[in-house]
Amino acid sequence: MLHDTTEFTFKRDKPELIGITKTVNKKGKAGWLTPHTLCGILMHSSLAVTTEGVPLGLAAVKFWTRKKFKGTAALKKKINPTRVPIEKKESVRWLDNLRQATELVSEPDTCVHIGDRESDIYELFCTAREIGTHFLVRTCVDRLVGDGDHTIADEMDEVETKGLHRIEVRDNKGDLTKATLELKCRRVHVLPPIGKQKRYPALTLTVIHAEERGTPKNREKIKWKLITDLPVQSRKDVIEKLEWYAMRWKIEVFHKILKSGCKAEESKLRTAGRLVNLISIFCILSWRIFWMTMINRSTPKASPSVALTKTEIGLLDQLINDNRKLSGKRLGTYLIKIARLGGYLARKNDPPPGNVVMWRGLSRLTDIALGAALR
Repeated sequence: MLHDTTEFTFKRDKPELIGITKTVNKKGKAGWLTPHTLCGILMHSSLAVTTEGVPLGLAAVKFWTRKKFKGTAALKKKINPTRVPIEKKESVRWLDNLRQATELVSEPDTCVHIGDRESDIYELFCTAREIGTHFLVRTCVDRLVGDGDHTIADEMDEVETKGLHRIEVRDNKGDLTKATLELKCRRVHVLPPIGKQKRYPALTLTVIHAEERGTPKNREKIKWKLITDLPVQSRKDVIEKLEWYAMRWKIEVFHKILKSGCKAEESKLRTAGRLVNLISIFCILSWRIFWMTMINRSTPKASPSVALTKTEIGLLDQLINDNRKLSGKRLGTYLIKIARLGGYLARKNDPPPGNVVMWRGLSRLTDIALGAALR
């Protein structure tokens, strides 16, 4: 389960009918930075994917908006955010989605919930333990461990490197480069925040650190600090957890399809309720595009009826002739035909079609199918 939050921004004459997301500084005509309130809706989604990266659908989603916005820095001047109960914070959405998504799984212990630094919430760790599921999140808090006289960072400084892991990453220019990661892991006794130690128990968790050797050019240095309740006993287990966390980027792709493909932010609807209904439908469309893109890579030999109707299969046979590369009644054959409708060239050394050409191709196929039905 991949969890993340995204924002939809709109321009409206009556922003109060929708609400606000945040305040940013914007340059005025005189060049001065002035506060500017953004009108919009926030969405916290939980995308279920297989270990091969095929999206299964949204397991949970939550929409909300704000009447006013105060950043963390402004709040710290009046209150200590760590002493505020989680139920009174917007971050309770992480717990709500965790519970809702887990309810859909028949075996909660086979599910792993993955989140970025924003999900480093002690209450989330306790909730996962309570409902019998697992988590893997990137940390941003250096928590107390042991007897409370030192922190996770102190503990990990004493850990020897468990091994090396070589990967390929793209730099800021899009070029592939190689990186060597030093791997560390340790099972530690993590204590709850000081103000919440009477309410929550201490937990035994696994901390994983993966830091790149040297200083790379044209990109940021890789430095991942993860925490999980799953056991990690070998270098192979560490690499597996890193690969799982790397899959978190797929929910960013899902949000990108919502905004760039469905163009959710270009809607002219005037109220929050109507926009939420529209975005909910777009979520289904975005999932289908993403699913068809990924299933083409994981299960290309499946039957085309898994993803397409008889009408769509027949139209694709008429629109695009089979050749040596596009042969046989296989799902992969027809998904490549759809991609070709969207501009994919299907040359010998081309990578598998991506979300953009699949979106264009499916949109065009839908129009053709509609025309054929009306003929």
